[in-house]
Amino acid sequence: MRHKDLDGPIGVRQSAAVPQPDLNLLRTFLAVYRSGSFTAAAGLLGLSQPTVTTQIRALERQTGRELFQRLPRGVAPTPVAHDLAAGVAAPLDALAAVAGQGTAPDKPAAPVHLAGPAELLCTRVLPTLAPLAADGVRLRVTTGLTDPLLEELRAGRYDLVIATVRPRGRALAAVPLMDEEFVLVAAPAWAGRLKERLAADGPAALHAVPLVTYAEDLPIARRYWRHVFGTRLSCPAAVTVPDLRGVLAAVAAGAGFTVLPRFLCQGELASGALVPLHEPEDPPINTGYLVQRPGRPANPDVNRVRDLLLDAGRTW
Repeated sequence: MRHKDLDGPIGVRQSAAVPQPDLNLLRTFLAVYRSGSFTAAAGLLGLSQPTVTTQIRALERQTGRELFQRLPRGVAPTPVAHDLAAGVAAPLDALAAVAGQGTAPDKPAAPVHLAGPAELLCTRVLPTLAPLAADGVRLRVTTGLTDPLLEELRAGRYDLVIATVRPRGRALAAVPLMDEEFVLVAAPAWAGRLKERLAADGPAALHAVPLVTYAEDLPIARRYWRHVFGTRLSCPAAVTVPDLRGVLAAVAAGAGFTVLPRFLCQGELASGALVPLHEPEDPPINTGYLVQRPGRPANPDVNRVRDLLLDAGRTW
């Protein structure tokens, strides 16, 4: 005779019910997963860092698995965390979107916070976004270098960042925006003396010519030398200006030579104010990325800015 108990047939062992994490723990988990640190997540959620730490520990106890590896700076998701994020991100984002519909319809959308290199923002991005501004989209634009801007994006300071490198890890979503070609240029007075010597003697012909750049470590010029000439750049900087538009102005005025993105100096190349010193068959190319924290943004204007930039990037 088969006997049954309240939990089902004898012989079928029923596992103890596993408590389901509450939504607050899951929201905190997702904020840490996306921002890459307890401190950044606390800022996004309006909580204290100890509260975030306590909630993540509670979630780890409930799941019985480690979710994050603690690092000297921030945390790294474990494979368990990647699986959990894949399962809860979409529902939590949808829930947040529904909750956000309760705001007053006549309340203006929050500003879109956008950051990136000053030269690209000023010459390409802001002219592209001008129609949105005229249509009521509010923009807050910050210039800076890629690495610190990405850290601030993880912390929730920006909605979108234009980066000169693809960000590492899965905490940020990056989409290719544009390719920029680098060109070796000088004013006509220098070019007349240097082009033939450069063709005959290689990059050594430039050693006695002032090099103008935007940083002491010569990142763009060093990459050009390595890619085109297959050698290490040994010229020190004669002039440094922390803005490529200033580098362009100095070189066009005859200060020396430099390497610039073609988009920035194409007008001067067309007018003859600058002359390319070398035109390799395979010039160095750098891809710029439009980077956004994963998840559906609460502000619909973020998507408007993002979509317009991606459309324009195809022609830049």
